Amino acid sequence: MSNENRSNPVVLVVDDAVESIHMLSDALEDEHMTVLVALEGHQALTITQNITPDIILLDALMPQMNGFETCKRLKQNPRLTNVPVIFMTGLSDTEHVVQGLNAGGVDYITKPIKPDELIARMRVHLTNARLTQSAHSALDAAGQYLFAVDRSGTLLWTTPQVQERLNKAGLDNPDTQPILAQQLREWLSHNPTTGHKLPLRDLAQAITLEFLAPLDEQDILLRLLETPTAGSETHCLREAFGVTGREADVLLWIAHGKTNREIGQILSMSPRTVNKHLEQVFRKLDVDNRTSAAAAAIRCMARP
Repeated sequence: MSNENRSNPVVLVVDDAVESIHMLSDALEDEHMTVLVALEGHQALTITQNITPDIILLDALMPQMNGFETCKRLKQNPRLTNVPVIFMTGLSDTEHVVQGLNAGGVDYITKPIKPDELIARMRVHLTNARLTQSAHSALDAAGQYLFAVDRSGTLLWTTPQVQERLNKAGLDNPDTQPILAQQLREWLSHNPTTGHKLPLRDLAQAITLEFLAPLDEQDILLRLLETPTAGSETHCLREAFGVTGREADVLLWIAHGKTNREIGQILSMSPRTVNKHLEQVFRKLDVDNRTSAAAAAIRCMARP
């Protein structure tokens, strides 16, 4: 179920207290909001596999899976990255407030809940979420396939088209999120710089990421690149010289003047592995040094 063309905000209320759910449902429906209900964390995860709410109200203390763990699990779903989560709790001490914010919440409200205050806060966060979504859509319209991650490889936000591409690659399922996070975490540990690229592995569709810039000490801005096509530079190199895909990748970056260490960072391989590929490239191109290989690649890519 998509948020597109929905006139009324859809609110997911996650709370194990039936009385609280009845009170919240009545107050929210009076404000022309559509209310979905989950009595515990696992139900919330199941519901959000098929429906993307506009905002989530989440009880902090529940049996089986508490609200903090539920929020972390919800935020592993890429479609929920930008959905605001407001914690409802009877605990107002700093430790639990910080725990909720660290889990991915944007706000908290203490029980007993005052409906007017809750709805006012919800409207602020709904407005902010829509502004963010509009900004991301504008980036898409300008052809900027951008998204942000933190140093652990966790998605922070994506533009709509990036999210669509990630979904097609099989990353719409929380169970596949560790695949992306692990590869990103390994790549970022090598401190890539602007222009470095990462072809993702083990996905339903090929995806290549490009490092653009750090947003701050923890967060990174990336761009999703188009999958190489029959007219791409690496395809031309493969066709011209009979090299493998990985050898073509190495040759391409040799032509761009990159060192073995830089190529290793870009392609997520060791400099020694780069050198092994380069030995095969030299043999297939019948050259004996990287300068000659680079010149041959540049001539190939310059052909109309």
